[in-house]
Amino acid sequence: MSSLTQFIEVDYSRFFSDSKEIVHLLEKETDLKRMLEIVYNVVKKADKKIYLIIDEYDHFANDIIAMGDSEYYQKIIQASGFVRDFYETLKIGTKSVIDKIFITGISPIMLDDLTSGFNITMNITMEPLTNEMLGFTDEEIDQIINRVKIDLEQISQIKVQLKEYYNGYLFNEECKKRVYNPDMVLYYFDQLLRYNKLPRELITDNVKTDYGRLDRLTRNQENRKTLEKIILNEGIITKIVSKFSFDRIFEQEYFISLLFYMGLLTINGTKYGLLQLGIPNYVIKTIYWEYIEKKLREDYKINYDLVELQKVVWQMAYDGKLEPFLKFITENVLNILSNRDMIKFNEKYLKVILFSYLVLSNLYKPTSEKEVEGGYIDIFLEKDIRFSDVKYEWLWELKYLKKNDTEQLEQVKEEGLRQLKKYAESKKFKNKGNLKLALIIFIGKDEYVLVMP
Repeated sequence: MSSLTQFIEVDYSRFFSDSKEIVHLLEKETDLKRMLEIVYNVVKKADKKIYLIIDEYDHFANDIIAMGDSEYYQKIIQASGFVRDFYETLKIGTKSVIDKIFITGISPIMLDDLTSGFNITMNITMEPLTNEMLGFTDEEIDQIINRVKIDLEQISQIKVQLKEYYNGYLFNEECKKRVYNPDMVLYYFDQLLRYNKLPRELITDNVKTDYGRLDRLTRNQENRKTLEKIILNEGIITKIVSKFSFDRIFEQEYFISLLFYMGLLTINGTKYGLLQLGIPNYVIKTIYWEYIEKKLREDYKINYDLVELQKVVWQMAYDGKLEPFLKFITENVLNILSNRDMIKFNEKYLKVILFSYLVLSNLYKPTSEKEVEGGYIDIFLEKDIRFSDVKYEWLWELKYLKKNDTEQLEQVKEEGLRQLKKYAESKKFKNKGNLKLALIIFIGKDEYVLVMP
Protein backbone atom coordinates (compact mmCIF):
# COMPACT_ATOMS: atom_id res chain seq x y z
CA MET A 1 0.00 0.00 0.00
CA SER A 2 1.45 3.39 -1.00
CA SER A 3 1.41 6.35 1.38
CA LEU A 4 -1.20 8.07 -0.84
CA THR A 5 -3.63 5.12 -0.83
CA GLN A 6 -3.14 4.75 2.95
CA PHE A 7 -3.87 8.46 3.33
CA ILE A 8 -7.24 7.96 1.57
CA GLU A 9 -8.27 4.46 2.67
CA VAL A 10 -6.92 4.25 6.23
CA ASP A 11 -5.76 7.48 7.83
CA TYR A 12 -8.58 9.79 6.70
CA SER A 13 -11.20 7.47 5.19
CA ARG A 14 -13.90 9.07 7.38
CA PHE A 15 -13.71 12.19 5.21
CA PHE A 16 -14.14 10.38 1.89
CA SER A 17 -17.44 8.56 1.18
CA ASP A 18 -16.02 7.12 -2.05
CA SER A 19 -12.58 6.16 -0.68
CA LYS A 20 -12.50 2.76 -2.45
CA GLU A 21 -13.12 4.38 -5.84
CA ILE A 22 -10.38 6.94 -5.17
CA VAL A 23 -7.93 4.19 -4.20
CA HIS A 24 -8.86 2.30 -7.37
CA LEU A 25 -7.97 5.40 -9.43
CA LEU A 26 -4.66 5.80 -7.60
CA GLU A 27 -3.70 2.17 -8.10
CA LYS A 28 -4.23 2.45 -11.85
CA GLU A 29 -1.95 5.48 -12.08
CA THR A 30 1.83 5.23 -12.50
CA ASP A 31 2.53 8.95 -12.79
CA LEU A 32 3.17 10.51 -9.36
CA LYS A 33 2.16 13.97 -10.57
CA ARG A 34 -1.25 12.68 -11.65
CA MET A 35 -1.67 10.73 -8.37
CA LEU A 36 -1.08 13.90 -6.36
CA GLU A 37 -3.59 15.78 -8.48
CA ILE A 38 -6.22 13.10 -7.71
CA VAL A 39 -5.58 13.52 -3.97
CA TYR A 40 -5.75 17.33 -4.24
CA ASN A 41 -9.13 17.12 -5.95
CA VAL A 42 -10.74 14.77 -3.42
CA VAL A 43 -9.37 16.75 -0.44
CA LYS A 44 -10.71 19.97 -1.97
CA LYS A 45 -14.10 18.29 -2.49
CA ALA A 46 -14.10 17.32 1.21
CA ASP A 47 -13.37 20.97 2.08
CA LYS A 48 -10.21 20.05 4.03
CA LYS A 49 -6.55 21.17 4.05
CA ILE A 50 -3.30 19.18 4.04
CA TYR A 51 -0.32 19.69 6.34
CA LEU A 52 2.52 18.01 4.43
CA ILE A 53 5.57 16.74 6.31
CA ILE A 54 8.60 15.46 4.37
CA ASP A 55 11.34 13.77 6.39
CA GLU A 56 14.91 13.40 5.08
CA TYR A 57 14.01 15.13 1.84
CA ASP A 58 17.70 15.28 0.91
CA HIS A 59 18.69 11.73 1.83
CA PHE A 60 19.26 10.44 -1.70
CA ALA A 61 20.82 13.75 -2.81
CA ASN A 62 23.38 13.64 0.02
CA ASP A 63 24.42 10.13 -0.97
CA ILE A 64 24.67 11.03 -4.66
CA ILE A 65 26.71 14.16 -3.89
CA ALA A 66 28.99 12.32 -1.50
CA MET A 67 29.71 9.81 -4.27
CA GLY A 68 30.30 12.67 -6.70
CA ASP A 69 27.84 11.40 -9.31
CA SER A 70 27.07 14.78 -10.89
CA GLU A 71 25.56 13.29 -14.05
CA TYR A 72 22.89 11.35 -12.19
CA TYR A 73 22.21 14.28 -9.85
CA GLN A 74 21.61 16.64 -12.76
CA LYS A 75 19.38 14.07 -14.43
CA ILE A 76 16.94 13.88 -11.51
CA ILE A 77 17.00 17.59 -10.63
CA GLN A 78 16.94 19.23 -14.06
CA ALA A 79 13.73 20.56 -15.63
CA SER A 80 12.50 17.14 -16.74
CA GLY A 81 13.73 15.23 -13.68
CA PHE A 82 11.31 13.47 -11.35
CA VAL A 83 12.46 15.39 -8.25
CA ARG A 84 11.74 18.77 -9.81
CA ASP A 85 8.40 17.50 -11.13
CA PHE A 86 7.45 16.30 -7.66
CA TYR A 87 8.21 19.63 -5.95
CA GLU A 88 6.56 21.64 -8.70
CA THR A 89 3.40 19.57 -8.14
CA LEU A 90 3.59 20.31 -4.41
CA LYS A 91 3.83 24.00 -5.16
CA ILE A 92 0.70 23.76 -7.33
CA GLY A 93 -1.06 22.07 -4.42
CA THR A 94 -0.39 25.05 -2.13
CA LYS A 95 -2.77 27.10 -4.28
CA SER A 96 -5.67 24.87 -3.30
CA VAL A 97 -5.37 22.30 -0.49
CA ILE A 98 -1.79 22.20 0.88
CA ASP A 99 -1.89 24.65 3.75
CA LYS A 100 1.62 24.12 5.20
CA ILE A 101 4.75 22.17 4.30
CA PHE A 102 7.42 21.22 6.83
CA ILE A 103 10.58 19.65 5.42
CA THR A 104 13.48 18.16 7.37
CA GLY A 105 16.86 17.03 6.13
CA ILE A 106 20.54 17.06 6.92
CA SER A 107 21.41 19.97 4.66
CA PRO A 108 19.77 22.52 2.34
CA ILE A 109 21.05 20.67 -0.72
CA MET A 110 18.72 21.00 -3.72
CA LEU A 111 17.03 24.17 -2.43
CA ASP A 112 19.11 26.25 -4.83
CA ASP A 113 18.63 23.78 -7.70
CA LEU A 114 14.86 23.70 -7.13
CA THR A 115 14.42 27.48 -6.86
CA SER A 116 12.48 27.99 -10.10
CA GLY A 117 10.07 25.12 -9.46
CA PHE A 118 9.76 25.34 -5.67
CA ASN A 119 10.62 28.87 -4.56
CA ILE A 120 8.28 28.90 -1.56
CA THR A 121 10.65 27.53 1.08
CA MET A 122 12.42 29.24 3.95
CA ASN A 123 15.41 27.63 5.67
CA ILE A 124 14.79 27.98 9.44
CA THR A 125 17.80 25.92 10.62
CA MET A 126 19.61 28.97 11.98
CA GLU A 127 16.58 30.91 13.23
CA PRO A 128 16.85 31.88 16.93
CA LEU A 129 13.33 30.57 17.65
CA THR A 130 14.23 27.06 16.45
CA ASN A 131 17.66 26.77 18.11
CA GLU A 132 16.40 24.30 20.73
CA MET A 133 13.91 22.53 18.49
CA LEU A 134 15.92 19.47 17.45
CA GLY A 135 18.09 18.84 20.49
CA PHE A 136 17.78 18.35 24.25
CA THR A 137 18.53 21.23 26.60
CA ASP A 138 20.06 20.78 30.08
CA GLU A 139 16.57 21.09 31.56
CA GLU A 140 15.26 18.34 29.31
CA ILE A 141 18.19 16.10 30.23
CA ASP A 142 17.21 16.58 33.90
CA GLN A 143 13.65 15.56 33.06
CA ILE A 144 14.87 12.39 31.32
CA ILE A 145 17.06 11.49 34.29
CA ASN A 146 14.12 11.97 36.67
CA ARG A 147 11.83 9.81 34.56
CA VAL A 148 14.22 6.88 34.16
CA LYS A 149 14.91 6.82 37.91
CA ILE A 150 18.71 6.64 37.92
CA ASP A 151 20.62 6.03 41.15
CA LEU A 152 21.52 9.30 42.86
CA GLU A 153 25.17 8.23 43.06
CA GLN A 154 25.36 8.01 39.25
CA ILE A 155 23.58 11.25 38.33
CA SER A 156 26.50 13.69 38.56
CA GLN A 157 28.79 11.29 36.67
CA ILE A 158 26.20 10.76 33.93
CA LYS A 159 25.59 14.50 33.53
CA VAL A 160 29.32 15.17 33.09
CA GLN A 161 29.64 12.40 30.53
CA LEU A 162 26.58 13.50 28.53
CA LYS A 163 27.79 17.10 28.39
CA GLU A 164 31.32 16.21 27.29
CA TYR A 165 30.30 13.61 24.72
CA TYR A 166 26.97 14.79 23.27
CA ASN A 167 26.39 18.48 24.04
CA GLY A 168 27.66 21.61 22.32
CA TYR A 169 25.36 22.33 19.37
CA LEU A 170 24.39 25.95 18.69
CA PHE A 171 22.57 27.05 15.54
CA ASN A 172 22.43 30.81 16.01
CA GLU A 173 25.21 33.01 17.40
CA GLU A 174 22.74 35.09 19.45
CA CYS A 175 21.34 32.09 21.34
CA LYS A 176 22.66 31.05 24.74
CA LYS A 177 21.48 27.47 25.17
CA ARG A 178 23.47 24.70 23.55
CA VAL A 179 21.70 21.43 22.87
CA TYR A 180 22.55 17.73 23.05
CA ASN A 181 22.36 15.35 20.10
CA PRO A 182 19.04 13.58 20.88
CA ASP A 183 19.86 10.40 18.98
CA MET A 184 23.05 9.86 20.99
CA VAL A 185 21.38 10.76 24.30
CA LEU A 186 18.53 8.28 23.75
CA TYR A 187 21.02 5.60 22.74
CA TYR A 188 22.99 6.28 25.95
CA PHE A 189 19.95 5.91 28.21
CA ASP A 190 18.74 2.85 26.32
CA GLN A 191 22.08 1.15 26.96
CA LEU A 192 22.12 2.31 30.58
CA LEU A 193 18.65 0.95 31.32
CA ARG A 194 19.14 -2.24 29.34
CA TYR A 195 22.40 -3.31 30.98
CA ASN A 196 22.35 -1.23 34.19
CA LYS A 197 25.81 0.18 33.54
CA LEU A 198 27.45 2.96 31.51
CA PRO A 199 27.61 2.15 27.76
CA ARG A 200 30.87 0.62 26.57
CA GLU A 201 30.45 2.20 23.12
CA LEU A 202 29.55 5.90 23.19
CA ILE A 203 28.98 6.39 19.46
CA THR A 204 25.83 5.16 17.72
CA ASP A 205 25.79 3.60 14.26
CA ASN A 206 23.91 6.70 13.02
CA VAL A 207 26.88 8.89 13.91
CA LYS A 208 29.27 6.44 12.27
CA THR A 209 27.46 7.02 8.96
CA ASP A 210 28.67 10.63 9.17
CA TYR A 211 32.21 9.27 9.01
CA GLY A 212 31.37 7.49 5.74
CA ARG A 213 30.01 10.70 4.22
CA LEU A 214 33.04 12.61 5.46
CA ASP A 215 35.37 10.10 3.84
CA ARG A 216 33.62 10.39 0.46
CA LEU A 217 33.42 14.19 0.56
CA THR A 218 37.18 14.50 1.07
CA ARG A 219 38.19 12.50 -1.97
CA ASN A 220 38.98 15.79 -3.65
CA GLN A 221 42.25 17.39 -2.55
CA GLU A 222 40.87 20.83 -1.67
CA ASN A 223 38.25 19.49 0.72
CA ARG A 224 40.84 17.26 2.33
CA LYS A 225 43.18 20.21 2.94
CA THR A 226 40.30 22.21 4.42
CA LEU A 227 39.34 19.35 6.73
CA GLU A 228 42.91 18.89 7.94
CA LYS A 229 43.06 22.62 8.69
CA ILE A 230 39.84 22.34 10.73
CA ILE A 231 41.15 19.34 12.67
CA LEU A 232 44.51 20.97 13.42
CA ASN A 233 42.91 24.23 14.62
CA GLU A 234 39.78 22.60 16.08
CA GLY A 235 37.63 24.99 14.06
CA ILE A 236 37.51 27.59 11.32
CA ILE A 237 36.18 31.09 10.60
CA THR A 238 33.67 31.28 7.77
CA LYS A 239 30.09 32.08 6.81
CA ILE A 240 27.29 29.54 6.45
CA VAL A 241 25.63 29.05 3.08
CA SER A 242 21.84 28.67 3.35
CA LYS A 243 21.25 27.04 -0.05
CA PHE A 244 23.37 24.42 -1.80
CA SER A 245 23.90 23.77 -5.48
CA PHE A 246 25.74 20.65 -6.60
CA ASP A 247 27.95 22.66 -8.96
CA ARG A 248 29.61 24.42 -6.02
CA ILE A 249 29.63 21.67 -3.41
CA PHE A 250 33.42 21.27 -3.55
CA GLU A 251 34.15 24.95 -2.93
CA GLN A 252 35.54 25.61 0.54
CA GLU A 253 32.64 27.74 1.77
CA TYR A 254 30.08 25.14 0.72
CA PHE A 255 32.05 22.19 2.07
CA ILE A 256 32.44 23.83 5.48
CA SER A 257 28.73 24.68 5.53
CA LEU A 258 27.93 21.04 4.82
CA LEU A 259 30.04 19.99 7.83
CA PHE A 260 27.97 22.43 9.93
CA TYR A 261 24.67 20.99 8.71
CA MET A 262 25.92 17.45 9.30
CA GLY A 263 26.63 18.33 12.95
CA LEU A 264 30.40 18.00 12.54
CA LEU A 265 30.91 21.70 13.29
CA THR A 266 28.89 24.15 15.35
CA ILE A 267 28.83 27.87 16.18
CA ASN A 268 31.30 29.00 18.84
CA GLY A 269 30.98 32.76 18.34
CA THR A 270 31.82 35.46 15.84
CA LYS A 271 35.09 36.99 14.64
CA TYR A 272 35.77 39.63 11.99
CA GLY A 273 32.04 39.70 11.28
CA LEU A 274 32.07 35.98 10.38
CA LEU A 275 31.05 32.86 12.28
CA GLN A 276 33.64 31.06 14.35
CA LEU A 277 32.89 27.35 14.02
CA GLY A 278 34.26 24.68 16.32
CA ILE A 279 33.99 20.95 16.98
CA PRO A 280 30.90 20.47 19.18
CA ASN A 281 31.92 17.63 21.48
CA TYR A 282 34.25 14.75 22.18
CA VAL A 283 32.36 12.21 20.05
CA ILE A 284 32.76 14.39 16.94
CA LYS A 285 36.45 14.87 17.73
CA THR A 286 36.90 11.10 17.71
CA ILE A 287 35.32 10.97 14.23
CA TYR A 288 37.95 13.44 13.02
CA TRP A 289 40.82 11.60 14.74
CA GLU A 290 39.70 8.27 13.27
CA TYR A 291 39.56 9.95 9.86
CA ILE A 292 43.22 11.03 10.21
CA GLU A 293 44.29 7.56 11.31
CA LYS A 294 42.48 5.97 8.35
CA LYS A 295 43.99 8.42 5.86
CA LEU A 296 47.51 7.86 7.19
CA ARG A 297 46.98 4.12 6.91
CA GLU A 298 45.70 4.40 3.33
CA ASP A 299 48.24 6.95 2.08
CA TYR A 300 51.34 5.33 3.50
CA LYS A 301 50.24 1.68 3.62
CA ILE A 302 50.77 1.74 7.37
CA ASN A 303 50.29 -1.69 8.89
CA TYR A 304 50.52 -2.28 12.60
CA ASP A 305 49.42 -4.88 15.08
CA LEU A 306 46.34 -3.53 16.90
CA VAL A 307 47.03 -5.87 19.82
CA GLU A 308 50.52 -4.38 20.10
CA LEU A 309 49.06 -0.85 20.12
CA GLN A 310 46.60 -1.84 22.86
CA LYS A 311 49.45 -3.40 24.80
CA VAL A 312 51.63 -0.26 24.84
CA VAL A 313 48.66 1.93 25.88
CA TRP A 314 47.89 -0.55 28.67
CA GLN A 315 51.50 -0.27 29.83
CA MET A 316 51.02 3.48 30.03
CA ALA A 317 47.71 3.14 31.90
CA TYR A 318 48.56 0.40 34.37
CA ASP A 319 52.38 0.37 34.64
CA GLY A 320 53.12 4.09 34.14
CA LYS A 321 55.49 3.33 31.22
CA LEU A 322 55.37 5.80 28.31
CA GLU A 323 58.46 4.73 26.36
CA PRO A 324 56.80 1.69 24.65
CA PHE A 325 54.01 3.86 23.24
CA LEU A 326 56.40 6.51 21.87
CA LYS A 327 58.58 3.82 20.33
CA PHE A 328 55.53 2.21 18.71
CA ILE A 329 54.32 5.50 17.15
CA THR A 330 57.81 6.46 15.96
CA GLU A 331 58.55 3.13 14.32
CA ASN A 332 55.09 2.31 12.92
CA VAL A 333 53.83 5.77 11.92
CA LEU A 334 56.23 8.73 11.98
CA ASN A 335 59.13 6.95 10.29
CA ILE A 336 56.89 6.02 7.37
CA LEU A 337 55.73 9.57 6.60
CA SER A 338 57.25 11.21 3.57
CA ASN A 339 59.75 14.06 3.70
CA ARG A 340 57.10 16.23 2.06
CA ASP A 341 54.89 15.69 5.10
CA MET A 342 57.71 16.76 7.39
CA ILE A 343 57.57 20.24 5.84
CA LYS A 344 54.18 20.87 7.48
CA PHE A 345 55.17 19.08 10.68
CA ASN A 346 54.64 20.99 13.91
CA GLU A 347 53.32 20.36 17.42
CA LYS A 348 49.67 20.58 16.28
CA TYR A 349 50.20 17.99 13.55
CA LEU A 350 52.01 15.68 15.96
CA LYS A 351 49.25 16.10 18.54
CA VAL A 352 46.55 15.07 16.07
CA ILE A 353 48.55 11.97 15.07
CA LEU A 354 49.03 10.98 18.71
CA PHE A 355 45.32 11.49 19.46
CA SER A 356 44.37 9.38 16.42
CA TYR A 357 46.09 6.37 17.98
CA LEU A 358 45.35 7.05 21.63
CA VAL A 359 41.61 7.17 21.01
CA LEU A 360 41.63 3.65 19.50
CA SER A 361 42.23 2.10 22.93
CA ASN A 362 39.27 3.70 24.78
CA LEU A 363 41.27 3.67 28.02
CA TYR A 364 41.84 7.43 27.93
CA LYS A 365 39.89 10.49 26.97
CA PRO A 366 42.66 12.69 25.49
CA THR A 367 42.10 16.44 25.83
CA SER A 368 43.96 19.15 23.94
CA GLU A 369 44.81 22.59 25.30
CA LYS A 370 43.04 22.05 28.63
CA GLU A 371 43.03 25.34 30.53
CA VAL A 372 44.48 25.54 34.04
CA GLU A 373 45.85 28.46 36.06
CA GLY A 374 49.34 27.89 34.66
CA GLY A 375 48.29 27.98 31.01
CA TYR A 376 47.09 25.40 28.51
CA ILE A 377 48.16 21.77 28.76
CA ASP A 378 49.22 20.27 25.43
CA ILE A 379 47.73 16.85 26.19
CA PHE A 380 45.88 15.64 29.26
CA LEU A 381 45.19 11.91 29.28
CA GLU A 382 42.21 11.51 31.58
CA LYS A 383 41.06 7.99 32.27
CA ASP A 384 37.74 7.10 30.71
CA ILE A 385 35.10 6.60 33.41
CA ARG A 386 34.17 3.28 31.79
CA PHE A 387 37.61 2.00 32.88
CA SER A 388 37.78 3.08 36.50
CA ASP A 389 40.64 0.67 37.23
CA VAL A 390 43.10 2.64 35.05
CA LYS A 391 45.87 3.57 37.47
CA TYR A 392 47.74 6.47 35.84
CA GLU A 393 46.63 9.70 34.23
CA TRP A 394 49.10 11.86 32.30
CA LEU A 395 50.08 15.46 31.62
CA TRP A 396 52.14 15.79 28.44
CA GLU A 397 54.05 18.82 27.27
CA LEU A 398 54.79 18.33 23.59
CA LYS A 399 57.63 19.96 21.64
CA TYR A 400 58.98 19.54 18.13
CA LEU A 401 62.38 20.39 16.71
CA LYS A 402 63.63 20.05 13.16
CA LYS A 403 66.86 18.13 12.70
CA ASN A 404 68.87 21.31 12.11
CA ASP A 405 67.52 22.98 15.29
CA THR A 406 68.94 20.53 17.83
CA GLU A 407 71.15 23.21 19.39
CA GLN A 408 67.93 24.52 20.95
CA LEU A 409 67.27 21.22 22.74
CA GLU A 410 68.41 22.25 26.23
CA GLN A 411 66.52 25.53 26.08
CA VAL A 412 63.33 23.76 24.90
CA LYS A 413 63.76 21.14 27.61
CA GLU A 414 64.12 23.77 30.34
CA GLU A 415 61.05 25.65 29.11
CA GLY A 416 58.96 22.48 28.84
CA LEU A 417 59.80 21.30 32.36
CA ARG A 418 58.92 24.72 33.77
CA GLN A 419 55.52 24.57 32.05
CA LEU A 420 54.84 21.04 33.29
CA LYS A 421 55.59 22.05 36.86
CA LYS A 422 53.10 24.96 36.64
CA TYR A 423 50.36 22.68 35.29
CA ALA A 424 50.93 20.06 37.99
CA GLU A 425 50.66 22.72 40.72
CA SER A 426 47.30 24.01 39.48
CA LYS A 427 44.22 23.45 41.64
CA LYS A 428 42.93 20.70 39.34
CA PHE A 429 46.02 18.52 39.73
CA LYS A 430 47.76 19.62 42.93
CA ASN A 431 46.44 16.79 45.12
CA LYS A 432 45.73 14.29 42.38
CA GLY A 433 47.24 10.89 42.98
CA ASN A 434 48.85 8.72 40.31
CA LEU A 435 49.40 11.65 37.95
CA LYS A 436 52.38 11.21 35.64
CA LEU A 437 54.20 14.12 33.98
CA ALA A 438 56.04 13.84 30.69
CA LEU A 439 57.95 16.23 28.47
CA ILE A 440 58.15 14.75 24.97
CA ILE A 441 60.43 16.42 22.42
CA PHE A 442 60.25 14.96 18.92
CA ILE A 443 63.26 15.64 16.71
CA GLY A 444 62.44 15.12 13.06
CA LYS A 445 60.43 11.97 12.48
CA ASP A 446 62.71 9.31 13.92
CA GLU A 447 64.00 10.68 17.23
CA TYR A 448 62.47 11.80 20.49
CA VAL A 449 63.60 12.82 23.94
CA LEU A 450 61.46 11.83 26.92
CA VAL A 451 61.84 13.53 30.30
CA MET A 452 59.65 12.44 33.22
CA PRO A 453 60.26 14.73 36.22
